[in-house]
Amino acid sequence: MPHLAHITLLVRDYDEALAFYIGKLGFTLVEDTPIPGQDKRWVTIRPAHAPDAAATILLARAATPEQAEAIGNQAGGRVFLFLSTDDFDRDHARFSQAGVEWVRPPAVHDYGKVAVFRDLYGNLWDLIEHRR
Repeated sequence: MPHLAHITLLVRDYDEALAFYIGKLGFTLVEDTPIPGQDKRWVTIRPAHAPDAAATILLARAATPEQAEAIGNQAGGRVFLFLSTDDFDRDHARFSQAGVEWVRPPAVHDYGKVAVFRDLYGNLWDLIEHRR
């Protein structure tokens, strides 16, 4: 059965991206393997406590000017990724303490509680706790 395995996120630098996603957001490093002869690495991460079968984010260092131009704007200014949580208040407070930049404050909607943050490159993310 087909399933989503990875989603590519363009980055300027592997290590600065890892510092943000692991250091600030608490993601887990799944793999960091050098690719000899290509001057790149296969770097995958996923949110902490996500199931092993969950799709990972592939941190891909931009290799062309066109790719570099897309860093931070992969969704054309719309929210790009949605980070689901079982405790919005806990994670919002933790991210805030880590220095995450919020672009829309917490709001309660019919579907749940959500706030929008910007990653280190400018991509917009929803932190969302869906209503049960």
